[in-house]
Amino acid sequence: MGKVESKVLAEKAKPRGKYPHVKRAGDFLFVSGTSARRPDNTIAGAEVDEFATTHLDIRAQTKAVLENIRDILKSVDAQLENVVEVTTYLVNMNDFAGYNDVYGEFFSYEGPARTTVAVHQLPHPHLLIEIRAMAYKPEKTK
Repeated sequence: MGKVESKVLAEKAKPRGKYPHVKRAGDFLFVSGTSARRPDNTIAGAEVDEFATTHLDIRAQTKAVLENIRDILKSVDAQLENVVEVTTYLVNMNDFAGYNDVYGEFFSYEGPARTTVAVHQLPHPHLLIEIRAMAYKPEKTK
């Protein structure tokens, strides 16, 4: 099958459990569910104003998630073009249009197969979206 290895990136938000950001299994790369959480644990697309009103932006969160996935793949010498499948978890299907618009800035019809599902909640109340990805990137041969 080739090598199997896991990687946690110090420059990304620390996983909330004992799992890697990315795992290689032979020619396949599996990116764990990724959110808009930054390394300092703030969340892109989540702002609280002076009246303590929370403003959540699906477009900003989607962009941040896909950029995080891009960076994680780059750390293992891959790119978004190597992604063959994604599963997206949305807290609210009313956010589908905004998510879909931003997703289309990163991928075309030639992009990965995709499934989008609604979930009751994610690990933080300000998170609107999480995406997991599988990529195909053959191991380098010596």
